[in-house]
Amino acid sequence: MSAREASHRGGHAGAAADDEAVRAAEAAIAPRDPGSRHRSAVWAHPNVPEARRPSPDDDSPLAIDTDLVERWLVEFLRDEIRRRRGFERVVVGLSGGVDSSLTAALCARALGPEAVHGFLLPYRTSSAESRAHALLVADAFGIATRTIEVTGAVDGYLDGFEPEAGPHRRGNVAARQRMIILFDQAYKLRALPVGTGNKSERLLGYYTWHADDSPPINPLGDLFKTQVWALARAVGVPPEIVDKPATADLIRGQTDEGDLGISYPEADLILHHTLCGRSPERLAEAGFDPAGVALVTGRLHRTHWKRHLPTVAMLSATAIGEWYLRPVDY
Repeated sequence: MSAREASHRGGHAGAAADDEAVRAAEAAIAPRDPGSRHRSAVWAHPNVPEARRPSPDDDSPLAIDTDLVERWLVEFLRDEIRRRRGFERVVVGLSGGVDSSLTAALCARALGPEAVHGFLLPYRTSSAESRAHALLVADAFGIATRTIEVTGAVDGYLDGFEPEAGPHRRGNVAARQRMIILFDQAYKLRALPVGTGNKSERLLGYYTWHADDSPPINPLGDLFKTQVWALARAVGVPPEIVDKPATADLIRGQTDEGDLGISYPEADLILHHTLCGRSPERLAEAGFDPAGVALVTGRLHRTHWKRHLPTVAMLSATAIGEWYLRPVDY
C-alpha cells in the first residue's frame, strides 16, 4: 500500500522515495542469481513493483519464463481437476483463437489428450477460418472434437422474440448459449469445463458475463494477452493461430483491439503498472499516452463488478462467500 500512497502523493520527491523503497524491497526478494530467468515467472506482490522506472518502450516487466509457467499451469490443472475435484476429463470450447488453443494444449499436457473433449460451437456468422484453426489445434495436440451448431438456439430466441436485437446482443446470446452447451456436455461426460479468458480481457471487462467467465477453473486468468502469445508459441500452438489478430468472432470483421481502441501490448503494460500502484499522473510523467492510460484505467474501474460473484446482502454471520469460507477460499 505504501508504494500506491507514495505515487498518489505526487511530485518528483514522492516518486524518488517510491523508487528507493521499491529498490530495497526488490533486493530483498531477488534471487541469488541475478540472471535467473525464473524470476520473471513468479510475480512479486503488486505493491512491490520492479525498481526501474516505468517506460512505454520497456515491456520487460511482462516477460515470463515460458518453461516454468507451462510446468506451473500443468500442475495447477492436475491439482484442481484431479486432486481437488475428482474429475478425470475436461471440456474446452475451441474457437480457433489463441486463448482456447493454449488452454486445450495445457489440458492435453496435464491430463493426456484422450481426457480433453474439444467442442466447436459455431454460429452462422462464424468465420470458416475459425473452424479451420480449431481443427488445426485439435489435430496438433491429439484432441477429439465435436461440432454443435448454436445458430438454431440463438436465432430461435432472438428472431422469435427479440428481432430488433443488434449484433452485440446477438453475440452475447451466442456466447451464453455456448456455455450452456459446454456445461451440459460436461455433465454428460462427467467432465469439468475449463475457462479460457486471459487477464487482459478480465481486467478490461472485455468478455460476456456469465459466459466466458463461467467455468470453475481458468489456467490463463493471470496471464496478460501478450504473455498468452509468448506461452502459446513456446508450447507449440500453430503460428497461424498465434499471429492472427485477436477476435471474439461474434461479429463479422470484429477485432479485440478495434473494439478496445488500444493494442494489447500497450494496454498490458498500462495494466501492469496500474496494478503495481502507479497512478495515471505518474504514467503520464513517464511518457505513457494519457489518452491510452485514461482508456485502460477507465475500463478497469467501470468493469470491476464483472470480476466478482453477485453481491450478497448479509443478514447473518454465516453469509456464503462472505463469512462462510473453507481454508482453501482464503
